[in-house]
Formats: sequence, C-alpha cells, structure tokens
Amino acid sequence: MTAYCSNCGSVLPPGARFCSTCGTVVSGVPPAAFPQSGFPPFAPRLVRPLYGRQFAGVCIGLARTYGWDVGLVRILAVVGGIFLFPLVEIVYIACWIGIPEEPVGEVPPPPQV
Repeated sequence: MTAYCSNCGSVLPPGARFCSTCGTVVSGVPPAAFPQSGFPPFAPRLVRPLYGRQFAGVCIGLARTYGWDVGLVRILAVVGGIFLFPLVEIVYIACWIGIPEEPVGEVPPPPQV
C-alpha cells in the first residue's frame, strides 16, 4: 500500500513517520515492524513475584514471563540440579540476585479464603 503525505502529496516509504520532503508528521501509517496494530506485542517484565513463589520466585517468574507451565519449570530445575550439579544451582542463585522483585503495590494480594 502506497502512502502519500497529506501536506505536500509526496510518496512516503513504508513505515515512515515523517515526510522527507516537507517534514510533516505522518499519522495513520503503522510502523513497518508492526503492521497489524502499529504497536509492539505485549512483553511482560521479568520479575520475581511476591505471591505464588515457593523459594525465591525464580521459576514462577520465568514461567510467567515466557508463558511456560510453572510445575514443569520447577521439575526441570530440580532434575537439572540433581544431574548437572553445580551449573543449575549457580544459574539459579545468579537469577535470584539478578532478577528484581515485583514492586509491592503492583499486584494486589490473592483473596483470603
């Protein structure tokens, strides 16, 4: 689809946000990288959640961020810790130190039953 500048009528390249001839801001033309909506897809932050974690929150943080099953991530961490002894433990501790905790006021606590 060819786009034209609304001010001067010159042909615009795909994904242009400004007219190269007159400098007018082009509206209504989505960026070339995200043609459907014009916005990047939602990417959740990698944080260690306050609720739902068992030990330090590394496994549930990775599972929530990448859309994996929490149980599977925990099982892989334990099995990897048994068979690849020092490597998985060092990576887990590095993630525990490096991944920030979820801010306190960001997510409400789960309902009390």
